[in-house]
Amino acid sequence: MSFRTVVGRLQPRLAACVMVALAYGVAPHASAQSLTIGSHNVAVADPDVARPPGKPCVISLFNNQSFDNLSGGVPFNYAPPPGCPGPWQKVVLSIDLGIVGTNQFDRTGSIWLGGAILYFGTTQEPTIAPPNPTTWHIERDVTDYSALFGASQVGHADLANYVEGPYDGKITGSASLYFYPVVGNARQSLQPRPDVVLSMNASPTSGTYALNTTADQYVATYTALPRNIERAYLDVYTQSQSNDEIWYSCNPNDQGQLSFFGCNNTAFREAEISIDGKPAGVAPVYPWIYTGGTGNPWLWEPTPGVQTLSFVPYRVDLTPFAGVLDDGKTHTVALSVFNANQYFSVAGNLLLYLDHGASQVSGSVISNSLSAAPTPKVAENLSVDANKNVTGGNITVSSNRQFAIVGVVATSHGVVKTKVAQTVAFSNSQDYTLPANSEGESIVQESTVDSTTTRSEGWKTTVVRERHSYPLKLDLGYFQQTDGTYQQYSHVKEQGFKQSVSLLSDFSLPVAATVDNRFVGNNTILLNSAANKITGLSDTYSRQAYAYGDSFGECYDRKIASKSNALTSWKDGAGCWGGTNFLPWRDLFSAYASKVYGATLQVLP
Repeated sequence: MSFRTVVGRLQPRLAACVMVALAYGVAPHASAQSLTIGSHNVAVADPDVARPPGKPCVISLFNNQSFDNLSGGVPFNYAPPPGCPGPWQKVVLSIDLGIVGTNQFDRTGSIWLGGAILYFGTTQEPTIAPPNPTTWHIERDVTDYSALFGASQVGHADLANYVEGPYDGKITGSASLYFYPVVGNARQSLQPRPDVVLSMNASPTSGTYALNTTADQYVATYTALPRNIERAYLDVYTQSQSNDEIWYSCNPNDQGQLSFFGCNNTAFREAEISIDGKPAGVAPVYPWIYTGGTGNPWLWEPTPGVQTLSFVPYRVDLTPFAGVLDDGKTHTVALSVFNANQYFSVAGNLLLYLDHGASQVSGSVISNSLSAAPTPKVAENLSVDANKNVTGGNITVSSNRQFAIVGVVATSHGVVKTKVAQTVAFSNSQDYTLPANSEGESIVQESTVDSTTTRSEGWKTTVVRERHSYPLKLDLGYFQQTDGTYQQYSHVKEQGFKQSVSLLSDFSLPVAATVDNRFVGNNTILLNSAANKITGLSDTYSRQAYAYGDSFGECYDRKIASKSNALTSWKDGAGCWGGTNFLPWRDLFSAYASKVYGATLQVLP
């Protein structure tokens, strides 16, 4: 549940969808958007996609499309680019969106092709008149989804925006796919990409799926999978909505709703993946915050939170189950969200790498120690007054588990054994201050996944180690002042996305890559003594940093800052050699890793 302010109304969240694949993220982009000091327009530190040389073939999905007062999606027909056959060096999804008007809720949006989700994100919520329109640009490297683009498909864009009463913000948008031809004679050296991309949706016209409780499942049934699957991955989106929007501020059910921002089922959420009813993987839930989030839209202008405009899916390695999926039988892949409390908007794509030397392979799962559900621990240390009303204290919830899944496939190039071992850790601590007519909540959350994937093929062994970390430190408050007025504040001490990947292989040098994306910001809303009219804002600022580096010297570093909702500074290359960003169009880390590992191995840009 999201509020514009404490005296605001429930914001309608309309499900939709987001972005691209990553084997362990997405490849680094080459450059960042152009920024203007003093501008109120959207400004993020994220890099753009590095483009290969040569003229791309461009296919427009939709152009200058209005998304106002739509009850359904906007359909479009896709056909492969004429005279530009695959395989392609790179495929880039480019999206431009804008809002005319100064008052509108943030909305969710998605783009689908052949039932598969290409993009999932939310829109900017305007609060200040200039500029008009508010505009933003999104780019995604969708090369991993190349298998979708070789045939004609139906697609649709879902972005339901309602223009009514005082909410005058009208949204329009355009989206295109850019197909870059293979550079030179490099066709044989192209990075591996999935041979088959399958949506979890049964219908190509469906959108995201709602999970309201722990027991709810998003189930995909596959009746005719290829018989020569060698690797399998699942790209997962789990976006919190409605009561679950600020799930990291939820409290145990025995406490009702402790604060205005509170909800139930504790402040722990986790996605569970199963195959044929058996536990198959875990996906952490990222604490995305939307541009109307924490009841404070002014905090997110001009810079929204990490990944707010374009979510990053988490890729689950299902390769130990490849042999099971090869048996020619019907199989189900299911996704649920532990502790869902109405509701999570979810989507997923199944990515399959095939054995090109065999029409049929066999295999099995050797061992699997993953339990069907986590067992979180909750500790309450709260103080109460004479009337048994909670006046303050602390609540913590934590979950820690380790598991390993091992599977084998007998391929045309020998028996391959894959072991996926993970440590999944979560902790959330909430400190409450609850005097009369006021409330405050301080949240410190850490969610990490440490993965080691070992692939053994004859004498050759490759080991991939990866770490995802999602730190969140957030203070929320609504306090009555001595003069009877009120102040509502949101202070984001840190919202982060950290990822590191290292690859070690026999007879090959170890390589590594890291990404670190962080946001900090603050805004205080001033209200009159009746607490029903906003009288001003104070202490409004934000900072965002994005850094990427790898063993090949590729580097990107951008830091931006704003004050009073206007961009005040930006700096590039501070953490790079010579003070210059260096991200070539051919991602050296990913190219080397895919050659050694045999599948896409990229780090989020």
